Amino acid sequence: MAWTPVVKRSVSGDVFEQIAAEVLGGELVAGSTLPSERQLAEALGVSRPAVREALQRLAAAGLVAVRQGEATTVLDYRRSAGLEVLPRLLLRGDSIDPGVARSILEARLHNGPKIAELAAARVGKAATSQADPGFEGEVARLRESVESLAAEADPFAQQVIALEFWDHILDLADSIAFRLMYSMLRAAYEPALAALAPIMSAEVGNVGAYRDLAAAIAAGEPERAADTARALLEPATTALIHALDGA
Repeated sequence: MAWTPVVKRSVSGDVFEQIAAEVLGGELVAGSTLPSERQLAEALGVSRPAVREALQRLAAAGLVAVRQGEATTVLDYRRSAGLEVLPRLLLRGDSIDPGVARSILEARLHNGPKIAELAAARVGKAATSQADPGFEGEVARLRESVESLAAEADPFAQQVIALEFWDHILDLADSIAFRLMYSMLRAAYEPALAALAPIMSAEVGNVGAYRDLAAAIAAGEPERAADTARALLEPATTALIHALDGA
């Protein structure tokens, strides 16, 4: 007999997902109010504690405002939510939202060179002060990821390795702000890897550019690192934006 794993579901999680989808999808507009906890519990067939927990999560995500003794108000997530909602905005069912995808690509092109520049500056400063807070090992891992990329022929697998390459650059940049932004952008980007493989193949297959970028960072040359990163990222970004505009 073939056993099927039992999926443990969270009732409050299901409530959260349903309301979040309606807020982010525009069915629940900013400024509108939700039914009371009791009304929501009855409508959804769940307990009031489950509804209360879901509302607390929605409030923490910046999607609603919960005030004791008052109605729960839907917020404008564009002004109140954080990057954690980005993956939900990108994928609507089985389709990608072109506007959200474009904004992710623009952020990628803008942030990538700055992260590379910062990484090179940190490496250069560590070399000058003869202090090495793990930079040498991280530079070695960066170079190893380039060689892994060179040995891989599959465009999907190359994208995964390229993401790890940038992960090493972020470690060298040592910026918690950029790290958190990258984590959310990556979470939004990863579900689309297979669909993006044909367009991204030229970028992730450009091993020479990755090698040049790694060398610029290892040499502690911020300006060269930024220019190299921009040259690496711009062609595919431009092609993807054109494809989205034509969709």
